[in-house]
Amino acid sequence: MATAPHNHRGHLVLLVLSLAAAFAAAADSSSHNITALLDGRSEYTLYNSYLSETKVCDEINSEHTVTVLVLTNGAMSSLVANLSLADIKNALRMLTLLDYFDEKKLHSLDAGSELTTSLYQKTGQAAGNMGHVNITDLRGGKVGFASAAPGAKFQSTYTKRVDTEPSTLSVLEVSDPITFPGLFGSPSASSVNLTDILDKAGCKQFAQLIVSSGVVKMYQAAMDKALTLLAPNDDAFKAKGLPDLSKLSSADLVTLLQYHALPQYAPKASLKVAKGDIPTLASTGAGKYDLSVVASGDDVFLDTGLGKSRVASTVLDDTPTVILKVDSLLLPSEQFGGAPSPAPAPEPAADVPASAPAPETSAPAPSPKAAGKKKKAKSPSHSPPAPPADSPDLAPADAPEGDAADKVDSKKNGGASAAVSFAATVACIALPVAAFL
Repeated sequence: MATAPHNHRGHLVLLVLSLAAAFAAAADSSSHNITALLDGRSEYTLYNSYLSETKVCDEINSEHTVTVLVLTNGAMSSLVANLSLADIKNALRMLTLLDYFDEKKLHSLDAGSELTTSLYQKTGQAAGNMGHVNITDLRGGKVGFASAAPGAKFQSTYTKRVDTEPSTLSVLEVSDPITFPGLFGSPSASSVNLTDILDKAGCKQFAQLIVSSGVVKMYQAAMDKALTLLAPNDDAFKAKGLPDLSKLSSADLVTLLQYHALPQYAPKASLKVAKGDIPTLASTGAGKYDLSVVASGDDVFLDTGLGKSRVASTVLDDTPTVILKVDSLLLPSEQFGGAPSPAPAPEPAADVPASAPAPETSAPAPSPKAAGKKKKAKSPSHSPPAPPADSPDLAPADAPEGDAADKVDSKKNGGASAAVSFAATVACIALPVAAFL
């Protein structure tokens, strides 16, 4: 009889551990990779290639619940014939629904019709509700898809099921794209006045620097190929302790501004899942002047090795160019690895240690250690860009690459985090209960 409580306790512990494992498995299974799922399906190769080229695949993969309407090679060829890459991206976003629809749900819509949100509507680029999609069960068993625009025709119809991941991802083939007047016709990135866009976005000081240094010409030359511009807002130039940029040589200023651009098209959703170091226009090889990324929930931070800057908003997303506004200046450790001179005049600070603190270094042990630390700080060549730990609260970027990748993956969707948290809560409640049995 004395062993019964122990048996009950052991059984409850096993139950709790099983629940935790089940929820962890559910968390892992809720992530998806749309390009990997379509890979090997020859009828969708063109569609899949444009998902990758426009980076819409990263936006799809970041959604926990999504329905992807795919086009065959023939339908996709007709769509892309006379469109820019930016227009193709918007067309793919219109074919991505932010809800789960399988064949059964399509044929059991309330009142035979439902209005749902597309990925294009979520971007905020749509006028009014034009980015919503009307799904209607038509006569003869057909299901049609059309824009929410008044009078829009159901040119796109459901063809067949391609694949599903229950409750999270549904991939369905449709006959045609979903379009509406005004969806296409985006101006090319090269025709956009870069400095005007930056001025209107609250990045005037950054715009002035790239013009006075001549770096604006480098940016413009890269815009038609691939460019991600990381533009600090005006408040970033008022940050306390910021180095005095006016003391930089012309060459160093150019390098700093090149560090604020990536030679690739990397919108926020793509940065969120990026792994490893990312080269900038200033990169010279061997990892010098590279950036790393830390994702925390929906936030994305760029890590220079000296500090982290949050991606605050998207100013322009016009494939293959994207302009992202960041909330602080990106200071490469290769340039500012020592203790940089702050922008305010340094003379008052120099007087203070001479008059008060300096005489009190009579204790023999602290002074040589402090002096040793200062010498190391002044030599950027002796401190690699990654280790500085001035921002320990977002330390994953300083961990090995695999750990950072794991953190990004674990944050990919809210459902996964909720499942693990719930399992932990169950364990916290059940284990004390077991102690009393």
